[in-house]
Amino acid sequence: MAEYLSFGEIMLRLKTPGHERFFQSPEFEATFGGGEANVAVALSNYGLSSGFVTALPDNDVGENTVRELRRFGVDTSNIRRSGNRVGIYFLEAGANQRPSKVIYDRAHSAISECKPGDFDWDEIFDGAKWLHITGITPALSQDSADLSIECVQQAKAAGLTVSCDFNYRGKLWKYGKAAPEVMTELVKHVDVGIANEEDCQQSLGISADVDVESGELDTKKYEALSQKVLQLYPDMATIAITLRESMNANRNGWSACLRDRSGGFRLSRRYEITDIIDRVGGGDSFASALIYGLNAYEDRQQSLEFAVAGSCLKHSILGDFNRVSVAEVEKLMGGDGS
Repeated sequence: MAEYLSFGEIMLRLKTPGHERFFQSPEFEATFGGGEANVAVALSNYGLSSGFVTALPDNDVGENTVRELRRFGVDTSNIRRSGNRVGIYFLEAGANQRPSKVIYDRAHSAISECKPGDFDWDEIFDGAKWLHITGITPALSQDSADLSIECVQQAKAAGLTVSCDFNYRGKLWKYGKAAPEVMTELVKHVDVGIANEEDCQQSLGISADVDVESGELDTKKYEALSQKVLQLYPDMATIAITLRESMNANRNGWSACLRDRSGGFRLSRRYEITDIIDRVGGGDSFASALIYGLNAYEDRQQSLEFAVAGSCLKHSILGDFNRVSVAEVEKLMGGDGS
């Protein structure tokens, strides 16, 4: 059984070729991806025992989704076969001043129709040490929200460390609940919180006068924001916040900060990323690299630097998955970005 688990949805990703607009040509590049699955794949690439928990239909699309996860060494033994469809997202990659576009087609996907009691958490968590979840799955449906809360409650009861990427997706919260109504309950059971500059505000209703639209960063505000999160969630040990400066679709500044209860506030090195290949999955690559870093290094600054370097490299890789090794990340951490 895998030691590091993630729970959520994996989707079929249909992307236009290159930087074409939707239906500019009659082609889409078909791959797979999704926040929690991206974390499972990256953790396996880092050499950790990784598993993914979800539901997929018992048809050819579902079977090929499972095969893709297995190809990266991800344990799929806890994937429930139920439902009728795999969720889909359509991606149009932006360029320069034209932003990327994402269209979701994931209503009535297999995982969104699962409910509390559908997974045997005692069996799933037997031998595991870590669970990762995001704020995306609770946004799919009321059943998904209830199931996500059950998942983290059972993980904590089983003694696992729980990490959560708050991951606010405004296009998904459509079933009658606002994100904070669900996420504030879920996050009570989280040990390691992960967010960007918008997630704390939109998912938890926490603000520290951070302007998420300006594209500029004031790290003092993020220092206050991270402190406020830990004050409001006394059982949370660590909060990490990614800091993205978006000059345009191809050029971003990339860094992060981390606060834990024992070591205070830390700020990472900043990377200037130009000629971005694919920024989808950038936050997931940060989460997976942070999980690895927190378990591999005693020094929390090193953990943070590994997370930022790993996610920096993801921007150079097409597709949702971060296909990099520990050695490649540590090379960039050491200053070799040639």
